[in-house]
Amino acid sequence: MGKVTGFLEYDRQEQKYQLAGDRVRHFREFTLPLDDKDLQKQAARCMDCGIPFCHGPTGCPVHNQIPDWNDLVYNDDWEEAARNLHSTNNFPEFTGRVCPAPCEEACTLNLENVPVTIKTIEQSIADKAWEMGWIRPEPPARLTGKSVAIVGSGPAGLAAAQQLARVGHEVHVYEREPRAGGLLRYGIPDFKMEKHHIDRRVAQMEAEGVVFHYGVNIGVDKPFDELVKSYDAVLMCGGAERPRDPQIPGMDLDGVHFAMPFLVQQNRRNGRENFLDDAPILAGGKDVVVIGGGDTASDCIGTAFRQGALSVTQLDIRPKPPEMEDKLTVWPYWPTKLRTSSSQAEGAEREFQVATLAIEGKKGRVTGVRCARVDEKRVPIPGTEFVLKADLVFIAIGFAGPVHEGMLQQAGVALDKRGNVAASDRDYRTSQEKVFSAGDMRRGQSLVVWAIREGRQAARAIDEYLMGSSVLPR
Repeated sequence: MGKVTGFLEYDRQEQKYQLAGDRVRHFREFTLPLDDKDLQKQAARCMDCGIPFCHGPTGCPVHNQIPDWNDLVYNDDWEEAARNLHSTNNFPEFTGRVCPAPCEEACTLNLENVPVTIKTIEQSIADKAWEMGWIRPEPPARLTGKSVAIVGSGPAGLAAAQQLARVGHEVHVYEREPRAGGLLRYGIPDFKMEKHHIDRRVAQMEAEGVVFHYGVNIGVDKPFDELVKSYDAVLMCGGAERPRDPQIPGMDLDGVHFAMPFLVQQNRRNGRENFLDDAPILAGGKDVVVIGGGDTASDCIGTAFRQGALSVTQLDIRPKPPEMEDKLTVWPYWPTKLRTSSSQAEGAEREFQVATLAIEGKKGRVTGVRCARVDEKRVPIPGTEFVLKADLVFIAIGFAGPVHEGMLQQAGVALDKRGNVAASDRDYRTSQEKVFSAGDMRRGQSLVVWAIREGRQAARAIDEYLMGSSVLPR
């Protein structure tokens, strides 16, 4: 905890943003950090709540020891706070930026709607650790002689690679793209997390012995069997890339796209990468409609505004949530309530309880989206149809699971009923000998923090498989 009476003495203070009119002119991060004194006051608010739900199973998938590092920040021991934070989370600067912070929803002070600013403090600890030079490579004292191949360099693959390398295994990471990071790099916009955060972690991991192989699509460029024959264990962390297809009439029109190609293109532009094989998808001067109500849809909104969209309308089939949840029936679990992202606050129109009936067009080009209001069973209500003008439409309704063609077909691993790789969260073993899986490829579309947890746990499972026991934390 922080100060015994801190939650009574100090109000919750959040990071502020650059004004919307300024931040939409660039793709950089736009949060305005708090100074150390203000952060110490925020950490002081962590109360002696008896049961810290913030770092239990409802609050933090990686089990960050939140009360401990709040106390350390309050007492101005930032270096020990950084050590504590990194003991449970390999990449707190990632989660401090992009995690939706279920820990704050689970905070006891959230019963009064003023939770501790856990996410802000986490990011600040990680950023200060880099600034002060406390984060350094941690190469192993000795090598085990065992080798592991990891397919995919998203947060699950990176976390597993770092853990395995630090206990002395030879780790090779195979990545289809030119750079590491997976959807951290290519899906999440720079205005939420700039990519130099990934680059310096990759440099740290290379100094710890991890070898990255870029531009290698396992199952296409390199047969999966070669990995199985060449390494003592293989970990598949390929993510859940297959978009959920609503099969709306008119999706074949020019100007209608799934969300990811749009987001990936802009991230490649920002990273000065080449994507000449794909026609550019640009929102400048266009009326944009985004179908979907989640984080990916929000990312499309923010990207479209930064490209100069004339208007952006977001369609959500769900009813408009309440402004405030019933704490006594929901807390400490993640509640359904009205949330407005920074991208939505930049000027998006939001339509709730609306179904998309068809996408209309002329001469093969999209011109509008035909919609209708729906009842509580999501059935269109007769007589409520309307058409939204649209020059560009993005489908952002989530992901259906991993791509089966290529690696998974060659691996021959069993799949669960949802099409994900079948493996338990105890040992992460697939149906094939010495083949493991973790992250979204195993559990389905989820959060970055869940991917880090799974990567860490899979690393321990692989270490136990190779060595008979493990000192890695679960």
